[in-house]
Amino acid sequence: MNLSVWDTYVARDDGKIMHFDILVPSDLLDKDVIFQFGKKYLKRKQISSSTITTNECKFCHLEQATHEIMEQIQKNGYFIIEMENCN
Repeated sequence: MNLSVWDTYVARDDGKIMHFDILVPSDLLDKDVIFQFGKKYLKRKQISSSTITTNECKFCHLEQATHEIMEQIQKNGYFIIEMENCN
């Protein structure tokens, strides 16, 4: 399965910038759906800054899914890779 990787940067309340990737099937092109996945992740992390637009989240590249990621995408529709300041 090919995945689209959406590079996402969101300001937290403490001023730090969260950096995470949203991975979705490459045939998912609806940005609003992808942004909703990011907002769902932020809510789960209890981050009140939930603004995700094309300013915060941009298509980065395509990659091949691992078995673990593919299972999570089939279950949830997306997968998050935490990069910086996500905890």
